[in-house]
Amino acid sequence: MSHPTHTTKKKIVVFASGSGTNAENIIKYFQKLPDASVVAVFSNKRSAKVLQRAHDLNVKALHFDRDALYNSNEVLHILEDINPDLIVLAGFMLIFPQDILNRFPNKIVNIHPALLPKYGGKGMYGMNVHKTIIQNKEKESGISIHFVNENYDEGEVIFQAKTEILGEDTPETLAEKIHKLEYKHFPEIIQQLLQKKPQ
Repeated sequence: MSHPTHTTKKKIVVFASGSGTNAENIIKYFQKLPDASVVAVFSNKRSAKVLQRAHDLNVKALHFDRDALYNSNEVLHILEDINPDLIVLAGFMLIFPQDILNRFPNKIVNIHPALLPKYGGKGMYGMNVHKTIIQNKEKESGISIHFVNENYDEGEVIFQAKTEILGEDTPETLAEKIHKLEYKHFPEIIQQLLQKKPQ
């Protein structure tokens, strides 16, 4: 089946602050597909393992500091040059500045390891979320994929998936369950968002 030559690949940019297992999963998922790819990974931490993961997969890896994100607009200018179809936050710990949100409306998505609006907001990330959920004896948890706005975890929710919490679950075993949901659903939802026609 021949593709028309004028179709250009959709471009994804990933922001991550840590080890980058979700970022790696997303890169590999799209490397198998003809119509989109991760073109760059940004991290605000020079030592973040995600930069090495990106480099190993032949994806441009960029480190920036807070000044480049919030003051000098350097990150915004690089994003404008790339002109991504979607910006994906995969374990990115800083709040996104308004000028980038304004420049890429409805093109920035985040994944959160809980069922928003519960267990969202400042300080609610990673193991903090799972510990709090276990302490509160919740019966279920899950993931939320949502658009990013100027507040932590408050943008419109696009998709949620749930997992049951059993009596013997610990924060660590819950984290494992959540990771499985992230790996399964996050690339698929990104793909669906890219296939949607702009409004």
